[in-house]
This record gives sequence, C-alpha cells and structure tokens, in this order.
Amino acid sequence: MKIIGFIASPRKEGNTAWILNKILEGAKEHGAETQSWYFSDLDIEPCRGCFGCKQSAPRCIINDDMQKLYEAVEHTDALVLGSPVYMGQMSAQSKIFTDRLFARFSPRFSPYFKEENAAKKKLILVFNQGNPDSSMFQLYFDYTKRMFQLLEFDVKGIHIVAGMRNGPAHERKDLQSVMKNIGSSLVSKRFHE
Repeated sequence: MKIIGFIASPRKEGNTAWILNKILEGAKEHGAETQSWYFSDLDIEPCRGCFGCKQSAPRCIINDDMQKLYEAVEHTDALVLGSPVYMGQMSAQSKIFTDRLFARFSPRFSPYFKEENAAKKKLILVFNQGNPDSSMFQLYFDYTKRMFQLLEFDVKGIHIVAGMRNGPAHERKDLQSVMKNIGSSLVSKRFHE
C-alpha cells in the first residue's frame, strides 16, 4: 500500500509537518510505502480559472510543481492532507492545492469532466489549531469533507489537533501515539471497507 502525505504549511518544521510525519511513520511501521510532500518546497500557482484542463485531456495547462503532485496522486492508494487552521479554515497552500485538483478531479456539479468508474482515492484530513476547542471550526471541517467528497475522494476521517498554542506538537506526549495510530489505521482492513 502506498500513502502520500501533503504538508500544507508554510513552515517546513512546524506542527503540521511533525503531526503528518508521525501519521506516516505509523503507516510505515505497518508495511505501507510512504512519501511526503512539503508545500513550502514547491512552486504551485493558483488556478487561473481558464478551463484549459477541460479542453482535451484532464490535465492542468500550468507547468509548475503541481504536475508532480498529479502524478503522485495518480499512483497512490491513500492521501493524508495536513494543514494548520488559519483564520478559521485551511491554509492558503492547502486551498491552492485543492483548487488545482479541479483539473483532475472535477466535482460532480461540473459539466466539463466526469470520469466514469474511476476508483476513489482514500483521504484523511488533519488540521491543527491554536484554539483548544476542537469543535470551534467544525462547520468548516464538515464543509471541507463534503467538498473533497464532491471531488470524488473517499474521506475516511477528519482529525483535529487542538490547543497548539500551549506548545509545539513534539512536546505533547499524548500526540505521538495518537498520530501513529491514525497512520496504522490507514493500513488496516477496516480502512479499505
């Protein structure tokens, strides 16, 4: 099984990276092949809304690092998207990535592209936030889950790591085992049902 993690934070060594890498570590310990992408290392332009991807083959016409991510997504079994919560929603890096998925995974409400019988990619969403109330942005998290479902992803879970104002993730003793357990669950049979 191959699992790809997308670290959608401007900070390469911040909480999002630590959390996501622990999830991938848990998956790897249970036999998964893992890979991570740091959005801070990538040059990904925002969607231009040009519909060039709908003119012929379903591919974006912008020649940037998103082309590598399309290829990676195509050849994986599951994805983990990790983002800090900024202003009550996903980071700008996450949003650009999500918008650019339109070229490959067009939502059901789009008349431009619908791939029949396409296998849904499994997806786990992981958000971390400073606020200690994990339900503070629940409406947004539910909306985000629904949006990815419309993009034909099989969303297997949303995990919120709250209270990050109290110190960095790597100092929270409770998080290491919790995150690794999420990773190991990605490899379990239950995840594939």
